[in-house]
Amino acid sequence: MKKVVLFGTTDFARIASVYLDNDSDLEVVAFTVNEEYMDSDTLLDRPVVPFERLGDLYPPSEHAMFVAIGFSGMNQARARMYEECKSRGYELVSYVSSKAMQLGPVKMGDNCFVFESNVLQPFVELGDDVILWSGNHIGHDVTVGDHTFIASHAVVSGNVTIGPYCFVGVNATFRDGITIAPRCLIGAGAVMMRDTEEGGVYPVSGTAASQKKSWELNF
Repeated sequence: MKKVVLFGTTDFARIASVYLDNDSDLEVVAFTVNEEYMDSDTLLDRPVVPFERLGDLYPPSEHAMFVAIGFSGMNQARARMYEECKSRGYELVSYVSSKAMQLGPVKMGDNCFVFESNVLQPFVELGDDVILWSGNHIGHDVTVGDHTFIASHAVVSGNVTIGPYCFVGVNATFRDGITIAPRCLIGAGAVMMRDTEEGGVYPVSGTAASQKKSWELNF
């Protein structure tokens, strides 16, 4: 079994460790965060080690990594650590649940995580560091850009392109053939019928806009 260290100690990291333990050929051996954020030496009976010392304790020659950070800062926090881990020589693993349905050829980058009950139709392309939470429909010929997070039960119709650094809320719906520009926030329940502008918030008012402002301020 390939030994893996998870970057992060929040809910996503805890959940990811359960999926990898029970539904993959990967062995989670430790967690890591920057030393200033450490509040415990263990998590789920595994060591939590300072990222600053990771190379000595769990060298990249013997260990891979997965960056288990959510959508903080419109995915910027996860992307930053993804690049840092790669620069230190670590392989970034991807995971697809055995309870996801993959029909035909699907291309996928590294540090992707596909939860259960996702349907990926033929000719889907997922970039690097894409998170698909549970229960999404990803139609044929859809392209999802790097460092994008799609929450549960989104319906993405065929030939849609979703740019990098996007966030898609629960129950969002996309008509076929449209293009979502980079760094867009698609709010929960949004119905997308046309192309978007880079950095846009859809719908343009209400909780989605206030949530995006909160994420950016907290980044």
